[in-house]
Amino acid sequence: MEQTTTRSRGLKGLLAGVVVAVLGTVAITSWAEPGPGPGHRGPPSMGGPGLLLMAPPERIDRMVDRLLDGLDATDAQRTQIRQIAQAAAKDVKAQLDAGKGLREKGRELFTAPTIDEAAVEALRQQQAQAHEAVSRRVTQAMVDAAKVLNPKQRATLAARLEKRHRPPMRHDREQSAVPSTFPLT
Repeated sequence: MEQTTTRSRGLKGLLAGVVVAVLGTVAITSWAEPGPGPGHRGPPSMGGPGLLLMAPPERIDRMVDRLLDGLDATDAQRTQIRQIAQAAAKDVKAQLDAGKGLREKGRELFTAPTIDEAAVEALRQQQAQAHEAVSRRVTQAMVDAAKVLNPKQRATLAARLEKRHRPPMRHDREQSAVPSTFPLT
């Protein structure tokens, strides 16, 4: 009787492990897809300039214009950066669409009657290569766009993005609002 109980606990543990693995794989691989838009309940966004390239093409021009507002960008610069962003967005979308097949393959591998560890590892490597390709393309677009701007424009943009993406720290507010009465030395 004790042997049957131990065996059923072992099978339940194995089943629970497989379920966790499947859910983990689905969750992790779904991060490669951009969310459906504002207010979606997906994984946290990485943000930054790369997010611009995951927007629908019709929004990219507006986003580029907002990004360049206040930089005294010329019409020629705006046009060049829009073209860079549109081309990169098209490439990234194609790469993400190709990655959907990898996610489906992951679901198949983790729901198979027997787990093929070599196939899972091969899939992980393919996913890593796909993520690297997207990252490489986003980085290249950022470099190309940065070359269009002059050093002053890049510095202004970097300061604005840093200010926008840095969460206010309670400690910083307290330190700047109340002068210290204790010497630091």
